[in-house]
Amino acid sequence: MASTVEASCEAICINEALTDDELRSVLAKLDSEQDKDHFGLVCKRWLRLQSTERKKLFARAGHHMLRRMAARFTCLQELDLSQSLSRSFYPGIMDSDLSVIADGFRCLRVLNLQNCKGITDNGMVAIGRVLSSLQFLDVSYCRKLTDKGLIAVAGGCSDLQILHLAGCRLVTDGILRELSRNCHNLEELGLQGCTNITDLGLSDLVSGCCGIKHLDVNKCSNIGDIGICNVSKACASSLKTLKLLDCYKIGDVSVSSLALYCKNLETLIIGGCRGISDESIKSLAIACKNSLKNLRMDWCINISDSSLSCVLTQCRNIEALDIGCCEDITDAAFEGLISRETELTLKVLKVSNCPKITVVGIGRVLNKCNTLEYLDVRSCPFITKADCHEAGLQFTKHCKVNFNGSLSEPDVSL
Repeated sequence: MASTVEASCEAICINEALTDDELRSVLAKLDSEQDKDHFGLVCKRWLRLQSTERKKLFARAGHHMLRRMAARFTCLQELDLSQSLSRSFYPGIMDSDLSVIADGFRCLRVLNLQNCKGITDNGMVAIGRVLSSLQFLDVSYCRKLTDKGLIAVAGGCSDLQILHLAGCRLVTDGILRELSRNCHNLEELGLQGCTNITDLGLSDLVSGCCGIKHLDVNKCSNIGDIGICNVSKACASSLKTLKLLDCYKIGDVSVSSLALYCKNLETLIIGGCRGISDESIKSLAIACKNSLKNLRMDWCINISDSSLSCVLTQCRNIEALDIGCCEDITDAAFEGLISRETELTLKVLKVSNCPKITVVGIGRVLNKCNTLEYLDVRSCPFITKADCHEAGLQFTKHCKVNFNGSLSEPDVSL
């Protein structure tokens, strides 16, 4: 009897016992991509199932390999072909490759082409013509792209939610008008360094895209108060992140408008906006006291103790703060921390090149904060390692203090 059972067990093959749907259920229970890859090594049948179920792929591939990938990964939704100094190949992705991607990966929702410098408008036209389900596109630093190709994407990909165009210096307000007309679900737009973008383009954008959560116009030197005021009004309830680094035309009018309308703002970068002064910052700190987490205002030379004190005492959830090169700020800015009811939640504090801040001010921060992970005190003549030791300042073991530039910057949104 026992030998009969053993013989029947030996005769059962798992590939005969389990259907494709049952094997897909097994595959779905595997969490890591490595385990899923191991699943595909069992046999050709399991490899085929693993391939058709794969949703994400990071690759460096030329024209012929892309065709093979398209035939194998038929349900792929996310494709990352981005280039970098540490992850690149020659000649990289070209327009002909984008045609293969458009025709072969019809289910794509996420496409990352950052730093693929060989692509032109012709490749973008192919993407816009076919990939109607695309929701995320990153073509940052694809410097040959112009409005022509990107308008084709905006016209054909109406579900687009996230678009990154950093470093695409040839784009103009025209793409913003097309986004406004066709991409009403747009939530995140990166325009860093797109110097041809103006207030008119931003105003056109938010006339149709009023759900924007994250807007990066760092180094867009033609952006001023008119555009930002229109953004703050149109995206009042949705806007969480606004980056305005080195937008020198931005002044108190923009910050006051944000304070008036954008009560959910979490991150504001206004470094280098030298027209901003205390009154608008204080208004913002009070209006966004429950939401503001990250504030960068280095080189805002009109900022003084009163506005910084307001931020530190009013903003309950502030996590990262940069006041570098604000030379008028003194230890008095930190006096208000004594009356703060709750612990300070700061993780990152940058006060480099603030010559009037001493160990006294830093000590007041430490007395109210045990969450600090990074402190930048470079070029602060009264905050040296010896000064901190003499004053008895106690930094937690997880706090890195940058006295002279030897430490790498933390990975934060500032």
